[in-house]
Amino acid sequence: MTPMPLIFAATCDIAGKVRGKAFPADQLEKRLKRGVGWVPTNVQITCFDGIADSPFGSLGDLLLIPDPASEVNVAFGEGPREHFMLGDIVTLEGAPWDFCTRHILRGALDRLHRLSGARLFSAFEHEFQLKGSGQPNQGFGRNAFESQRKLLETLMGALKQAGLTPDSIMKEYGPHQFEVVIAPAVGATSADQAVILRELTRSAASSFGEEATFAPILDTASVGNGVHIHLSFRDDNDAPLTYDENGPCGMSHLTDAFAAGVLKYMPHIVALTAPSVVSYERLTPHRWSAAFNNLGFRDREASLRVCPVTSREVASIALQFNIEYRAADAAACPHLALAAVVHAGCQGIEEGLTAPAASEDDLSLLSPEALAARGYARLPETLEAALDSFAASTTVTGWFPDQFADVYRAHKLAEIAHLADMDIDAKCAAYADTY
Repeated sequence: MTPMPLIFAATCDIAGKVRGKAFPADQLEKRLKRGVGWVPTNVQITCFDGIADSPFGSLGDLLLIPDPASEVNVAFGEGPREHFMLGDIVTLEGAPWDFCTRHILRGALDRLHRLSGARLFSAFEHEFQLKGSGQPNQGFGRNAFESQRKLLETLMGALKQAGLTPDSIMKEYGPHQFEVVIAPAVGATSADQAVILRELTRSAASSFGEEATFAPILDTASVGNGVHIHLSFRDDNDAPLTYDENGPCGMSHLTDAFAAGVLKYMPHIVALTAPSVVSYERLTPHRWSAAFNNLGFRDREASLRVCPVTSREVASIALQFNIEYRAADAAACPHLALAAVVHAGCQGIEEGLTAPAASEDDLSLLSPEALAARGYARLPETLEAALDSFAASTTVTGWFPDQFADVYRAHKLAEIAHLADMDIDAKCAAYADTY
């Protein structure tokens, strides 16, 4: 019997999971118009495959329309090709569905362009770990890198074949931990590419008998796996808008206001960018992650970092200059996380905010009052607190479609309930298995 080639139409949902349906490849032209059937209550499938309370129940029908611009068609060794496309969830009449994460991101990007004339260039920098045994004491080590060279070269080749631009890959500090970086892309493409990178990393590892996980933290006595979102701006003629040599830390007026909005609203959006129970084991002081809503100048302990540049020419600096959002991990849907950050930045532009001065000291030593005097606060320390902070801001919930805040909160409460009787090690293991 001859196998029938299939294409998987996919969405990255609010759980950060990639789900969808496959169809025969020879039906592509039809499916680009008609898609595959989808169900509203699918939005409430948690990362542990429970179904949270849903306002939709068993009612309703949707379509998932594959987008050929996001097509991935790669092979690992002699196995079958992995062929999938990310897509948009629409109503039967063809209108965007409110809970489609790609649609939500496009709304945020449109807002940014209306306010400032800027287009967003962004890139997601990922850390992941290979489960199982490996060489000890190999932080940034060449020997550990060489032991996985074939896997890493296969991954970088797969990323390039999928249309991404690989930048670098390295053995990270943590046990069996690696970091993979791709070049920035314009608009929503960077979030699509973040999803593709995660999927191909897992597939590449599997082809070598390994299991890759992007879980936020595997062992609370060790390091976590972050996702760092690099952000810069250009106008419609591709001229850079992020840098001003006379601005604070080199930030242009646009970047300063955007950064100020991100910092002000970070406590309210972290439920979307670091959305797992164990995310908050990672977002603690002295982990080089993010514990406060602080701006840092080349400071990897800051939650929003002004990144270094290597060029000495002003024109090149302007192209390279970027800021980095660090209070995120791969339990988040990239589209939803980026939408939250962009909306926060837009709010800063609308409110005419100015970012606080970059911190240079240990903020964990300051009292809440001293932090507040400098414009900073400790980020929520649990997912429950983060969800409360999200719900408490009508400004933030107002960025999203009607019902979104209630649906998202119900979704995450179901996730929390699933883990309620587990100790922290079991919780970490549960996330390691699902992400």
